[in-house]
Amino acid sequence: MKRAIFPGSFDPLTLGHTDIINRGITLFDEIIIAIGINADKKYMFTLEERMQFIKKAYKGVSKIKVMTYEGLTVDFCKKIDANFILRGLRNPADFEFEKAIAHTNRKLSEIETVFLLTSSGKSYISSSIVRDVIRNNGDYTGLVPHTVRVK
Repeated sequence: MKRAIFPGSFDPLTLGHTDIINRGITLFDEIIIAIGINADKKYMFTLEERMQFIKKAYKGVSKIKVMTYEGLTVDFCKKIDANFILRGLRNPADFEFEKAIAHTNRKLSEIETVFLLTSSGKSYISSSIVRDVIRNNGDYTGLVPHTVRVK
């Protein structure tokens, strides 16, 4: 089985994330959307809210699972028997950052990182931009799946 994890904080899930996930489904037998827990990071949405955004977006899609993890991503991969890490690239800066992480992960384990370029119409979307739009009462609905709603 070709199992990949798609790690991130997903604070919140964006259309950029779903673009990578939806295209990744065609490459892997299963994708674990892995929400990393970082006690030092301040999130806009609770862990439960982030999980629900994702679970509702992929309800009925058997190839998608949602899990949480702490610690090194490669250790989580080993724990759940995932052979691949799926990552999206929006721009050259993403590539340089992700390349360094992928090389480190290969040094620590045999996990392969697979990069997909975000579709051009979604390459400008990031969770930090979405959070800024939300904080400033802007219309964020065109940047996130319909399952992401602020109370």
